[in-house]
Amino acid sequence: MREEEAGDGHRLGSYLRARRELVSPSQVGLPTGGRRRVPGLRREEVALLAGISPDYYLRLERGRDKNPSPQVLESLARVLQLDDIERTYLLDLAAARPRAPRRKRSEHVPARVYELLAHLQIPAFVEGRAFDVLASNPMARALSPRLQPGQNRLRSLLLDPEERAFHQDWTQATADFIAALRTTVGDDIDNPRFVELVGELALSSQRFRTLWARHDVRSLDGGTTTVHHPVVGELRLHRDKLPIGDVILVAYYPDKDSDSDEKLQLLAALAHSETPDDHTRVGRPDASSNRPTR
Repeated sequence: MREEEAGDGHRLGSYLRARRELVSPSQVGLPTGGRRRVPGLRREEVALLAGISPDYYLRLERGRDKNPSPQVLESLARVLQLDDIERTYLLDLAAARPRAPRRKRSEHVPARVYELLAHLQIPAFVEGRAFDVLASNPMARALSPRLQPGQNRLRSLLLDPEERAFHQDWTQATADFIAALRTTVGDDIDNPRFVELVGELALSSQRFRTLWARHDVRSLDGGTTTVHHPVVGELRLHRDKLPIGDVILVAYYPDKDSDSDEKLQLLAALAHSETPDDHTRVGRPDASSNRPTR
């Protein structure tokens, strides 16, 4: 997370610059003719539309002014056409203050959640803030072997060819996951797990580098997705995420009596073929294996 390491002012400037480059002149009613040397809007155009001086906006982008007023930020959010999540992220960046480094905390799956996973008849698993799979039930592992505890969902999505084939819209999935990670990181920029994951993916994935540089932010909560299972074929599944303490329970389920519902019942037969020993080992890892492995 190189741009974050320079401090809160530089993080704010990096975000403003990234969003400015994504807004075309035509989107804000400016002429599109003539030769433009930069993608998106020029700094002076953003300043003009936001009602601030070009010099002041330049100081913001360069991290020289770390305390813009809420009114300035609201004007910039309007010019840059930020949605509610992006606007909140911008305000949080400006409100960030120096703080002592946080101690690393292991993400703990409560014992009752393992019992809940064992009783659910739909694919369900527990993930951490960085998309590490911490626990999963047999149905989840039948849906995708990348949902084994110890796997990282974002890493699999970007680097595993089977996971790429699994998603009907891999391009959109990667954009959603990376933007959600950016939102989750927030001001927790010294978290060792985030630093490790972002560093690894920045080195190994061009797709990650491109999307991370956009500074997109969004939530990745409920929704509907279509996947291609290698055995039962196409599945249309709804997704819900339920926070439980420091972790998140994720469940996938089809419409009742749909074609995907029938196919999921076939997957249930595969899930039940696991031996009890395997179920115990994979579904309830030892306390010593809390840290995600790759």
